[in-house]
Amino acid sequence: MAGAAVKAKPASTIAEERELTDGFHLVIDALKLNGINTIYGVPGIPITDLGRMAQAAGMRVISFRHEQHAGNAAAIAGFLTKKPGICLTVSAPGFLNGLTALANATTNCFPMILISGSSEREIVDLQQGDYEELDQLAIAKPLCKAAFRVLHAADIGIGVARAIRAAVSGRPGGVYLDLPAKLFSQVMDAEAGAKSLVKVIDPAPAQLPAPSAVKRALDVLKGAKRPLIILGKGAAYAQADDQIRTLVEKSGVPFLPMSMAKGLLPDTHPQCAGAARSTVLKEADVVMLIGARLNWLLSHGKGKTWGEPGSKKFIQIDIEPKEMDSNVEVVAPLVGDIGSCVSALLDGIDGKWPTPAADWVGAVKARKEENIAKMAPRLMKNSVPMDFHGALGALRTVIKERPDAILVNEGANTLDLARGVIDMYQPRKRLDVGTWGVMGIGMGFAVAAAIETGKPVLAVEGDSAFGFSGMEVETICRYNLPVCVVVFNNDGIYRGTDVNSAGGSDPATTVFVKDARYDMMMEAFGGVGVHVTTPEELSRAVNKAMDSGKPTLINAVIDPAAGTESGRIGNLNPQSVVRKK
Repeated sequence: MAGAAVKAKPASTIAEERELTDGFHLVIDALKLNGINTIYGVPGIPITDLGRMAQAAGMRVISFRHEQHAGNAAAIAGFLTKKPGICLTVSAPGFLNGLTALANATTNCFPMILISGSSEREIVDLQQGDYEELDQLAIAKPLCKAAFRVLHAADIGIGVARAIRAAVSGRPGGVYLDLPAKLFSQVMDAEAGAKSLVKVIDPAPAQLPAPSAVKRALDVLKGAKRPLIILGKGAAYAQADDQIRTLVEKSGVPFLPMSMAKGLLPDTHPQCAGAARSTVLKEADVVMLIGARLNWLLSHGKGKTWGEPGSKKFIQIDIEPKEMDSNVEVVAPLVGDIGSCVSALLDGIDGKWPTPAADWVGAVKARKEENIAKMAPRLMKNSVPMDFHGALGALRTVIKERPDAILVNEGANTLDLARGVIDMYQPRKRLDVGTWGVMGIGMGFAVAAAIETGKPVLAVEGDSAFGFSGMEVETICRYNLPVCVVVFNNDGIYRGTDVNSAGGSDPATTVFVKDARYDMMMEAFGGVGVHVTTPEELSRAVNKAMDSGKPTLINAVIDPAAGTESGRIGNLNPQSVVRKK
């Protein structure tokens, strides 16, 4: 009846009818609000239910057999998407397993967030012996870009937002987010919880270079007689593909791609100097670095690789000011994001590019053609058992015919030789060990590449490298991913012919079980296993696998004597000066 008084409900009843939320749901909602819909991880105490609830909420949760490989997957997902990849682990040992991947992501500038459950602070701080007790935040801090701990459900939104911004802003990297077990079960009002979430606005804002820095760089470039552009994986990450291509082609300058920058312009591009690497590094007088660092992979910018000391000037484009002058003087530092810096150079040159000296361009072309001609017969070699060049020659043709496929590559000889043999044609299609040169990234990278892109993946692995993450072929089969793994099997690390100099029954430290059948591992989990001994068989098996989209592992038998110590970087192993008499 109109105007009738309404009896008020007791406060206790109103409280019971309020909609509530908890820490589990707030973490999931915070990630989804920021466009993150995939989690890589390993379930266990105290985060098992978080994974279940995330899956129920429509997120894709990819469960691995080991946290390091889940972390590697998250890291390369960040590289491919420019959004932080998420790795979810249990406490203590699981956290430590993921920490290797987090540190590697930070070193390689891959945006990634490692989220780990942890023991309660009051027990950890008094060292009272909780289940998997470990001060995880303190351990993570020195190995990543930033580390945060969330203690209250109302702060989850801010914690996730800070982690996202830290991971992708400036120079990208790894971030640790510590979530104690008690946090997940904390309850709060759902409306208040929703209001506490934060959608990160412009997490990686453009950083424009100073006009004076742009002019300085152009002046140095104009004065060059033998210029060279080096493209690093930072250039690939930037996704400024059109601007970089325009800069290279309008300038006419020879370019040298680092391994994960291969394909920004095709390796078959007439200006690509990959096949004349030694010549251009030694002879160039001006070197422009775009998203590349003068670390060990470039001999620190000095030494005999680079010719006479002081014979060249460096222009460097990087978002991190501290990178400048890290090894040698950089006469024209250009600080800013790569897209903005390259666009500023294009605007500043105003279409009037200085043409590189014809004798320089001609010398690079001649050396390139000479080296390609020398290599060609080795790539056509059809020996049984195969050597590395014959096997890689077959895979080189596969990638040429399938330029959209993603190549994952790791090993010693398998990695070092594939860098120079297999041409890439599109950006961000080659994923490898990166700055640290660590083994074990293969299966994690392969899984994430397939998940994030939907493209077929060819993982070319040395038998030693495959051993680090080989159990993840079960993960590949479980999710039915279009991944073809090729294991170059030469029975050992570097080669399978080393002997124990002390005699006795133990094998040499670098030797594996002779004639191992890695293909049977894939068959054990329902995938396709193939055993091949010739380049023709290898080519046929890879093409069939990639046509089918079925999880496949090809055991490619390589001559046990074919490898060399550490591929091309054996000099990094110090030699003993003491000889036993």
